[in-house]
Amino acid sequence: MSQSSVPDNTAVRTALWRALHVEQDAAPHVFEDTIGLQLAAPDEGWRNRPDMSAFTRPFRASIVARARFVEDLVAEKQAQGATQYVILGAGLDTFAQRNAAMLAKGFQVFEIDQSTTQEWKKGRLQELGMAIGTSLHFVPVNFEAGDSWWECLRKSGFNPKESAVVASMGVSMYLTKDAVLAMLKQASTLSTGSALVMSFMLPIEMNDPEIRPGVERAAQGAKASGTPWLSFFTPTEMLALAREAGFSKVEHVSAESLGDRYFASRTDGLRPPRNSEEILVAIL
Repeated sequence: MSQSSVPDNTAVRTALWRALHVEQDAAPHVFEDTIGLQLAAPDEGWRNRPDMSAFTRPFRASIVARARFVEDLVAEKQAQGATQYVILGAGLDTFAQRNAAMLAKGFQVFEIDQSTTQEWKKGRLQELGMAIGTSLHFVPVNFEAGDSWWECLRKSGFNPKESAVVASMGVSMYLTKDAVLAMLKQASTLSTGSALVMSFMLPIEMNDPEIRPGVERAAQGAKASGTPWLSFFTPTEMLALAREAGFSKVEHVSAESLGDRYFASRTDGLRPPRNSEEILVAIL
């Protein structure tokens, strides 16, 4: 594979943080995923990378908290009859590999990402002897060329008459506000009972002082790599946008509430930062 076909730094970092949580943080773990680490196959010294340092520990907590929340929501909706899970900007997500029993019962997973990343990922799964199966669908979308993720999704076997969960985590900050609204409007055409779960960044001036330098550093890194952050939302703005898009039930899930839900009993101080990356849940 050429270097250009490997996942971007954000996707790899997310996979490594999820694995580092299992390796270095005390049990019980909020989220267990080391398969992403196997896929990424980083150099032996990856634990010494600056973005794996103790300084980034709160951000690691944020990553595992949002992953746990999304997959809890998927399990809840699947129990209520949802048959499909769509992951926008899937990166090195490993839901399909960790939930083989659910997929064996017919639950369908659709991973949307750039074709180069997906070809790399399929190659790694094959190298690791992990079967792809018929319930995992790779949906290549060239966003820069103006591809419609919805049309690509439908062509890949997605059934718009069946309820689904659509997740877009760590994506909205790279989109314009018009593009975010367009995504919400498209998702609002899903069948009754479907849900959209999406993360969004608060304006940096709303971040807590202790984590603001880390957020600013991440924004600078994104800009330097050619993928600048374009959109920030207050919770009020995000809820209004979802209502404008056509969702009847919308909820803001704060990072603080995720901390209370998943980290309250911990004694090691691990907890997501408050007032940084928040979550929207929109139900049809």
